[in-house]
Amino acid sequence: MFANDIATDLAEGRVLELAELYALDAVTDSERALIDDYIKDAPEGPEFLERVRQARETLAISFTAEEEPPARLFHDLMEKIAHEPRAQGVDAQDVEARGGDAEQGPGAPVVADKPAAPAAVADLDGARTKRAERRRLGGARGWLIGAAAAAVIAVAGVGIGGYMAGQNDPVAQVLQAQDVQKKTADVPGGGTATISASSAKDSFVVLMDGVAPAPSGKVYQLWTLPKDGSAPVPQGTMDAETLSKPAVVKGLSAASSVAITVEPTGGSQAPTSDPVLVVPLGSA
Repeated sequence: MFANDIATDLAEGRVLELAELYALDAVTDSERALIDDYIKDAPEGPEFLERVRQARETLAISFTAEEEPPARLFHDLMEKIAHEPRAQGVDAQDVEARGGDAEQGPGAPVVADKPAAPAAVADLDGARTKRAERRRLGGARGWLIGAAAAAVIAVAGVGIGGYMAGQNDPVAQVLQAQDVQKKTADVPGGGTATISASSAKDSFVVLMDGVAPAPSGKVYQLWTLPKDGSAPVPQGTMDAETLSKPAVVKGLSAASSVAITVEPTGGSQAPTSDPVLVVPLGSA
């Protein structure tokens, strides 16, 4: 899975997965500069550059226009046709082949045979035949190259999709933020609660691990404790089904701590019990 930024991908060793994005210019100038700087001394540098070369070569070949004949070819052929001598009369072998037409009596009109095709016309027909053959072979080659190009684009598409998914996933945005800070606290009765906070995203993620569900008819409820000392702000509940899933809370900049209480099913507008856990949200 891609991170939300290039720097994190490079730091986590995903430079090769960025090759197709790089080849397709699907990165910004600053991201390209980061990649260029990274691959200078990275052991994956040669393989990265080879993948970029292959991707670009495949796309370039796919969109190469078919070679056209010289512009003067048609004019030259027509000039030759105009100056070719036309065949006159009948060849004896042709008369015999037509079944004895040569036995016509004196005075019978002589039917001239169809003029032989001028050499220039034959050349033109030959050129057309060869061109058709090139088109047929070129079409097959183009299909194969197109399939390869589609594969390159598909690979790149996966990469781009990964970035889009990360941008649309609020949990991933926090967990993959460059400034994320994590704190883990033990929960009374067993298990832990991990708080991952990002000032850049003004959010934090709460993840419970190994914590037993609240008693029947009860749920855990998250609260943020404002820095100004005002009343706790409810931030959602966690029942048996959602307890092990990450919960995202916005408004980090206004909160001093996160608290967890046990509340009636459906949650409360204000805490009805003492906190099970309170974790400060300041710097680690």
